[in-house]
Amino acid sequence: MKRFLILAVLMTGSFSCRKDFIDLQPISDMNAGIFYKTEKDMNQAVMSPYASLRNLYNQLYIYAGEIRSDNTTFSWVPGNSKDMTSIDNFGDVLLSENTFVLGMWNNSYNTILRCNIVLDKIDAVPFTDAKLKEQYKAEARFIRALSYFYLVRIFGDVPKVDRQLSVEDAYALGRTSTQEIYNFIVEDLKFAEANLPASYSAVDKGRVTVGGAKGLLAKVYMTMAGYPLKKGAPYYALAEAKALELINMPQYSLVPDYKALFDVTKENSTESLFEIQYKKGGTGTGSPWNNDFAPRFSNKEVVLIGDKGGFNAPTPSMSSAYEKGDPRKAISMSDGYVTVPGGQTINEKYVKKYYDVSFSGSDNDNNWIELRLADIYLLYAEALVRQEKQQDVALQYLNKIRTRARNSTGGGANVLPDYKPFSSDAALLLAIENERRVELAFENHRWFDLVRTERAKAVMTQEQKEQNGFNPSAWSDNMLLFPIPLQAIQANPEKIKQNPGY
Repeated sequence: MKRFLILAVLMTGSFSCRKDFIDLQPISDMNAGIFYKTEKDMNQAVMSPYASLRNLYNQLYIYAGEIRSDNTTFSWVPGNSKDMTSIDNFGDVLLSENTFVLGMWNNSYNTILRCNIVLDKIDAVPFTDAKLKEQYKAEARFIRALSYFYLVRIFGDVPKVDRQLSVEDAYALGRTSTQEIYNFIVEDLKFAEANLPASYSAVDKGRVTVGGAKGLLAKVYMTMAGYPLKKGAPYYALAEAKALELINMPQYSLVPDYKALFDVTKENSTESLFEIQYKKGGTGTGSPWNNDFAPRFSNKEVVLIGDKGGFNAPTPSMSSAYEKGDPRKAISMSDGYVTVPGGQTINEKYVKKYYDVSFSGSDNDNNWIELRLADIYLLYAEALVRQEKQQDVALQYLNKIRTRARNSTGGGANVLPDYKPFSSDAALLLAIENERRVELAFENHRWFDLVRTERAKAVMTQEQKEQNGFNPSAWSDNMLLFPIPLQAIQANPEKIKQNPGY
């Protein structure tokens, strides 16, 4: 019987990933019986989950991590669909038929399917190097864990799929508890941590390393400590320990200039723990954000080549979150542009962080940095404070981030002074929250930070009131999760039930 997963859209076409190792062409039909015979076959098979991540990061995870938060919005022009506006505007009904929500679900499970195919097939393939076989497994398990980390934060309880499924298996599969999904994620990441290399040769640069596994594990522990599992101090301690292990790894350090982090000629830097790899050139592997984020009616004053999408525009509160003179603002966003020709000032905010010159259309060279050391510094500081310990060490790492920003392009000695000791842990936590907002702006962290720290209600009711006329009394904690896609429920109505409130 042909094996497939009804939870996912099955893969079609051929894919490639980026930057040398991603130039390998993964096979187009991962179920082909003629494949999975050699180490080379399995290396190509491992490329498929890497390639699949691009379908998630191109836009879908941005809807969940940024647009759902107070960081960004859509450009409000005639024609915006309810599928778009209901993710952004809490006063609109977010429907289970939403095509973007369905895309998050389907493409996440598609990626998991590709990982499971690798894991199901690899043991039968002879390897001359046993460590290499374990590395390939570890890569697949890291990507599976990353995909589930997004799924569980977006949807809550989701089906756990740890192998390829027959039709009968799929129909017997219901939603798995959030706790069990997190346990599964941790298990995968511990395996990845134990079996991934510390680095790769130039031809394989971009594949996930042990640093990526440690970084994601620290982030998972921080999330488990907070909402909704609320495991508290023991898990903040686990996050602290894992973050410190990573901080002490000599191959990682903050890039001296914040601007260089997003330079397409300097990708996979010493600060990077894991990047989604992209490559422009008309091959279908380029990244779209420089064009997608440009104001819709701008000309070459914003992007030189290709489309302008007006998508993911910074909010007024995002703009004001930066302290005066913070160079990260000018590197990351703009409050407007001057038309060429004409010289008219257009006060339309847009993201600048992912600048490149497109090959054509929306085909750029920017990678997406999913994990980087600055994120871990700030999580480490937060984990210490939440355990009511070592505020001085937490301040030290918070100020390392500010020092780097101060010394970056456009900075200066008189901006972003170091924080001094705070009168309370609560005040320090708010400072860390804002530092995470501006340091990691437009990188898919904000919404998930607000949820895990139980700050979403306070922040988002105020934001929605100011921007969309939202009545704070209409807030429901059901809004912390997205609806389960209607198609997933219709495919298996006995087992897949809707989230409350939808």
